[in-house]
Amino acid sequence: MPQWPTHEFEVVTVNAQGQISQREQRHAESRREDLGSGITLDLVKIPGGTFTMGSPANEEGRNWYGDFDDVLKGVNVEGPQRQVKVQSFWMGKYPITQAQWKLVAALPEVEQNLDADPASCKGDNRPVEQVSWDDAVEFCQRLVKHTGRQYRLPSEAEWEYACRAGTTTPFHCGATITTDLANYDGTDWENRGKTYPGAYGQGPKGEYRQQTTEVGGFVANGLGLYDMHGNVWEWCLDHWHNTYDGASTDGSTGFGAGESNLRLRRGGSWYVGPWFCRSANRSKSARNIRLHDIGFRLLCSSPWPL
Repeated sequence: MPQWPTHEFEVVTVNAQGQISQREQRHAESRREDLGSGITLDLVKIPGGTFTMGSPANEEGRNWYGDFDDVLKGVNVEGPQRQVKVQSFWMGKYPITQAQWKLVAALPEVEQNLDADPASCKGDNRPVEQVSWDDAVEFCQRLVKHTGRQYRLPSEAEWEYACRAGTTTPFHCGATITTDLANYDGTDWENRGKTYPGAYGQGPKGEYRQQTTEVGGFVANGLGLYDMHGNVWEWCLDHWHNTYDGASTDGSTGFGAGESNLRLRRGGSWYVGPWFCRSANRSKSARNIRLHDIGFRLLCSSPWPL
């Protein structure tokens, strides 16, 4: 039997002012996929369970949508909250890196061509960005053929479940977040005459790095996943719907295909403020758009070993 690596990591919790109030050592079951040419893909086991998806009505930052999209003004985009049961799966410990992208982009095409070096912030260990939802799906299809395992994008329910890691606070680290714990814009920002603070709640303002950082540079969440808040937005499998009305409760994509050309992205990025980085935050983009702060993370539903 192969000796699988054990993922050991530190989890921190912050108080309302953003000061670390607790540190805890944890470990997780993990696997390492050898992609070839010295490139590997690390995955963490996400145990199944039930969680409350969405945000409560009093969560700060949940009403930003109407400031940017008149159609969503007053719409409860992160609700109604509901109980969702999620099955166990494996998830990428980090967002897909540029080194991993380059290797898979060189594999045989399935449905479309892939740019081998699309990222604007260069670095093998930085997350790939400037990739569309369709690009990410093509990446998954190539990886399935290459490895024989079932890789795909996570549903937004699976993503939020994994991000929260058992927490119900706005961030997996607590009631607020700091730029010591994630890569986001910690400075004030103005749009349409409104100032959006670089601080969340009673937490502090911070720095604005203006670019991605190498994956794994900040603390992990309670399941051993890194960069779930900030760095790059992460594509999810779902089509966009304005609310959770009528959504499934089994962790699958919430509404089926529908007619929308819009896809879900989660987690915030280096380019946006902390309110976008909350565990419950949802955002949307056209499936074919490529932006300098959107990447993705993989889910694997295959048992290990096959």
